[in-house]
Amino acid sequence: MSDPVFVFGSNLAGRHGKGAALWAREHRGAIYGQGVGYQGNSYAIPTKGVSPNPRAPMPILPLYEIDWHVHRFLEFARAHPELTFQLTPIGCGHAGYSPADIAPMFAGAPPNVTMPPEFISVLCAAGREDT
Repeated sequence: MSDPVFVFGSNLAGRHGKGAALWAREHRGAIYGQGVGYQGNSYAIPTKGVSPNPRAPMPILPLYEIDWHVHRFLEFARAHPELTFQLTPIGCGHAGYSPADIAPMFAGAPPNVTMPPEFISVLCAAGREDT
C-alpha cells in the first residue's frame, strides 16, 4: 500500500519553502515552482498569492479564491477514488485563517479524503458529519 497523497497549503508561485509545503517538497515530490495541483505524491491548494517583490511577504488569498481551489481539488479527488488524500489544515498556518473559516469548504468531501482533526471538529459542531 502506498502513502496517501499529501494535501498541503501552498502559494501560487510554488515556493514550497516553509511548513507543510516544504515537507511536501522534501518527502512527497512537490515541485518547486508549481503552486497548484497534483505533483509527485502531493497536491497543492494555494492559500497565498504571488508577491511582486520576491523579498516581500506573499499576500493571503481571499476565502472565495481558496474555495475555488478547494472545489477543484474535491473534483480531482472524486475523479480518483483509487487514491487516498491526507488533508492538512490548509490555510490555518502561515495564511492565518481559522479551521472555522476553511473546514466548511470541505463539507461533503468524498470518502477518500482524510480530514485533519481541526476540520472534523468544526464540521461535526456544525452538524456536517457527512465528511
